Amino acid sequence: MVLLTREVAMAPYSMDLRERVVRAWDASGDAEEVAATFAVSRAWVHRLVQRRRDTGSIAPRQQTKFRSRVLAGQEERLAALIMARPDATLAELREALPTTAALSTLWLEIDRLGLTVKKNRTRRRTTPVRRRR
Repeated sequence: MVLLTREVAMAPYSMDLRERVVRAWDASGDAEEVAATFAVSRAWVHRLVQRRRDTGSIAPRQQTKFRSRVLAGQEERLAALIMARPDATLAELREALPTTAALSTLWLEIDRLGLTVKKNRTRRRTTPVRRRR
């Protein structure tokens, strides 16, 4: 079985840091100085001050929840289908699974699992004849 790694999203800056940056901005008004003091980017200081001006809050926005994968939970069945019939086309594999996912989505899932779909020998294209000198 192949272990899949998940990418970890960056956490937002703490409220304590946000409050200290805003206080420093209010005191000096120099974004470069504030950014250097707290080791953040000048652009982030500007965005934080703009967010406070627009919304009245310096709290981070809610992080976006992405939709789950269409074939989530069907990995084992997909792997079993490929092992049983390695010469099946993507369309045939899609018909065998209870899904309406696009063929490209199916291919991405096969690639994530580290599997390959092989053609059988009777369907392979013959290799070109080498040119004679």
